[in-house]
Amino acid sequence: MKTQLENIYKNAAQDLEKASSISDIEEIRGKYLSRKGEFNEIKKGLKDLSDADKRIIGSLANEITRKLEDALKSKYDEFYKKELNEKLEKEKLDVTLPGKFTPVGHTHPITSTTNEIVSIFQTLGFSVVSDELSPEVETEYYNFDMLNVPKDHPARDVQDTFYTKLAKNVVLRSQTSGAQIHAMEGKNPPIRVISPGRVYRNENINARKNNFFHQIEGLYVDKGITFGDLKGVLNEFIRIYFGASRPTRFRSSFFPFTEPSAEVDVQCIMCEGKGCRTCSGTGWLEILGAGMVDPNVLRGVGIDPDVYSGFAFGMGIERLAMLKYAIDDIRLFFNDDVRFLEQF
Repeated sequence: MKTQLENIYKNAAQDLEKASSISDIEEIRGKYLSRKGEFNEIKKGLKDLSDADKRIIGSLANEITRKLEDALKSKYDEFYKKELNEKLEKEKLDVTLPGKFTPVGHTHPITSTTNEIVSIFQTLGFSVVSDELSPEVETEYYNFDMLNVPKDHPARDVQDTFYTKLAKNVVLRSQTSGAQIHAMEGKNPPIRVISPGRVYRNENINARKNNFFHQIEGLYVDKGITFGDLKGVLNEFIRIYFGASRPTRFRSSFFPFTEPSAEVDVQCIMCEGKGCRTCSGTGWLEILGAGMVDPNVLRGVGIDPDVYSGFAFGMGIERLAMLKYAIDDIRLFFNDDVRFLEQF
């Protein structure tokens, strides 16, 4: 058995001399030192020896095992350093070389315009309502009834509003104005909020209109609020967003949920007021509708209109972005043309 152990070690040493890689080392380790390796097979026979021979052969087997393990470790470290150096040499990086350009995405102009508008109104003291108070799928109760819209109003027709199949009176909201009802229900003034979001209308798509677009609704209710406060807030917003040089005008209008009501126009940036297809030749583009909250709307949410008053406004984000960036076709925002988007 002693001769067998010495021969096994001799063969292992010869195999180790021929090894040329870490994988060879692992193969030799498995052949001689694993549970089914040759040294363990020899050790299994120790039980048949006398006590004196067990001590001699056992000691020899342990000594040879340690010598082989040391030799394997030494060889393994040698190959590991060699292979690591080869890998480092192969993968070394010349930091003096110029970098490679990696294209990155850009914030969509609608997103950046929304963020800018929200930021302006936040500096004016408005807070953003939660998503729960501004759902895109609404009932007619919030989209029309609570906003003082008559049952026979044309806006309720399927030609103007998208009705869903969820239930008879469930619609895709046609305006963000429903958010003001949610914001006032169960609340006590003062209330000063804005609600950005998507809206849907059954419109013919052209350079100025789309059947899916974005709005921001604003609401301020407190004691003593006047139309002068409304004009002051909107004029300050327009001054910050467009700059003082952009001419604007207030026109009287009508909305079921505000009285009195007004529309605000900004001079067309495409033609500087001379008339073009973007502004339909008028020289002006409407950017928002506004007015004093109708007493019936306040009364409907439990706020006494004899004590409190307020104003509301809603603006189209695409229209504002078109004016900001001199874009003459609203459809460009939805075509996902990288040539257009990467300009922003």
